[in-house]
Amino acid sequence: MRVSATGRNIRCSPSKVVLLVRELPGRTVDEASTLLRFSGKPVAKAVDKVLQSAAANAENNYAMNRDKLKVVAAWVGKGRTLKRYKARSRGRVSPILKRSCHVTVVVDEA
Repeated sequence: MRVSATGRNIRCSPSKVVLLVRELPGRTVDEASTLLRFSGKPVAKAVDKVLQSAAANAENNYAMNRDKLKVVAAWVGKGRTLKRYKARSRGRVSPILKRSCHVTVVVDEA
């Protein structure tokens, strides 16, 4: 049975998170967590939190063995965009788009 967890409104651009999430499918939960811990990217902590949540959901809600869990799929979706403006010369403004994303991780027993 596939079990998922979703982290919503993570304050990082989806294009930056996709580079990290692309490495997860096919690995065990422990391997994926180690990979995220040593990646050196600030958003890896948030992705690892979602991964641990998916593993905890499988363990507590469906009595699955944590040691046998593998990441089946992981994807990133666009979240809300905060729109801010910065003053420019001659009385003009430039938009600043502060993007966010939703991360979903799906685990299953091997």
